[in-house]
Amino acid sequence: MEEKKQVIVTGGAGFIGSNLTAGLIERGYEVHVIDDLSEGRLEKVHSHAHFHKVDIRDYPKLLETIKAAGPAYALFHLAARPRVSYTIDFPKEAHDVNATGTFNVFLAAKEAGVRRIVYSASSAAYGDQEQSPLREDMLPNPKSPYGAQKYFGEIYAKVFAEVCGIETVSLRYFNVYGSLEASRGAYALVMDMFIKQRLEGKPMTITGDGTQTRDFTHIRDVVRANILAAESPKVGKGEYMNIGSGKSRSIKGIAELIGGPIVHIAPRIEPKHTLADNARAFELLGWKPEVSLEEGIAELKKLAGLR
Repeated sequence: MEEKKQVIVTGGAGFIGSNLTAGLIERGYEVHVIDDLSEGRLEKVHSHAHFHKVDIRDYPKLLETIKAAGPAYALFHLAARPRVSYTIDFPKEAHDVNATGTFNVFLAAKEAGVRRIVYSASSAAYGDQEQSPLREDMLPNPKSPYGAQKYFGEIYAKVFAEVCGIETVSLRYFNVYGSLEASRGAYALVMDMFIKQRLEGKPMTITGDGTQTRDFTHIRDVVRANILAAESPKVGKGEYMNIGSGKSRSIKGIAELIGGPIVHIAPRIEPKHTLADNARAFELLGWKPEVSLEEGIAELKKLAGLR
């Protein structure tokens, strides 16, 4: 019987990480989850995963844990302080995790002999661009500390691949959704919050006029992209690529799909529009989205008991 390949998921107690862990276990991998539970929850860690409560800012403990799990076939780095507002209000704390912590993960993975790092990057690196859809050959223009910190991780991923001999690939996520649990965690998305507000009998809160548009990507598609990125022979040299549906919808349009009363509040600092060109992900990974927005929202409404 073939021995299971060891993989590591940092942030595996969070929204994306817990779903990825489940997908990896289903595919036959042995998964080690690293999480300090500051954003995630212990009950979300898969029962068949090996859980290690470790803060990625603690380099000695992090290195010890990654070495004990290896040499790993792949490390998926998702641990982060992912809220834009948090990185504005607490810039040092966010930098310590999103930038220094990411460097710690890369360095520990190299020292522990990990084969490949799949880094969870963000479309926030683009900021506002004059053209749409967003393509990987556009110059990054982050508008928040979060966008800058996630782009910093991409740069280090490429440097580590070129200088340190460890394979890396970065995935720029576009508004991942697909679980009601996300509305209570760090990756709270507008549709999850809308559904939560509906369940509480409150109007859905729209920032600004609601004409801002987003490219929403279902969690099942994101999990599949991560696994393909770990397994593909075409990547590993610091490549970065968009993981988005290639379609956008206004925030007002999302509220209309969910249905119910709305209220408007003051706008916030954020890109006006996001839309992914996902051709590179198809070329390098054979990945393309499979879950439509209508299907995804219908699933969420059914889970929540809304009609």
